[in-house]
Amino acid sequence: MKQVEDSEILLKFSVEKTRNEAFNLLLNKYQQKIYWHIRRLVIDHDDTDDLVQETFVKVWKNLANFRSDSQLYTWIYRIATNESITFLNKKKLKNNISLDDVSSELAESLTASHYFDGDKIQRKLQEAILTLPEKQRIIFNMKYFDDMKYDEISEVLGTTVGALKASFHIAVKKIEAILTNDKLEY
Repeated sequence: MKQVEDSEILLKFSVEKTRNEAFNLLLNKYQQKIYWHIRRLVIDHDDTDDLVQETFVKVWKNLANFRSDSQLYTWIYRIATNESITFLNKKKLKNNISLDDVSSELAESLTASHYFDGDKIQRKLQEAILTLPEKQRIIFNMKYFDDMKYDEISEVLGTTVGALKASFHIAVKKIEAILTNDKLEY
C-alpha cells in the first residue's frame, strides 16, 4: 500500500466529508510508530494503549488547528511525548515515589511483561535505558529506535540541537558503561 503524504491527509481532514477517511489514513501511517515510541517510555502494554488512544484523541481534536510550521509527525510525537511524561509524573506523584523508583518499577514490569519477546541482550539494553534520566531516555529512544534527526527531535522537545547531541552522547556512554559492567559479571 502506497504511503499517503501528510499534505494529502491534512487536505482531506479540512473537508468535512473526508475527515474520517483522513484520520484513518493518519492512524494507518503513524499509530504503530507512536505506539512504540510511547511503549519505550512507559514500558507497560496496557498503559501504552491508553496513552496512544489519548494521543490520537488530542490529535483529532486539534488537527483542524494544526499550523504547518512543523511536520505533522513531529507534532504528533510531541503530543505523544507530553502524554507519556505527564503519565510518568502522575505515576510518580500518585505512588509518592522518586523517578528512580519509577524506573525500577518500569524495569520490573518489563521483566514480567508477556508482551516483551526480546532476547537477553534486548532486555539488558532496555533495563540500561531505564536507568537514564527521563530526558536522556526520551532523546536516546527517539534517536536510536525512531531514527529521528536531531532537528526533528529538537522540534518535538523544544531543545537545541547542541543540547540534544550532548544528551545523546552522555546517554550512550552511560548505557555502554552499564552493558560493559554487566558483561564482566557473567
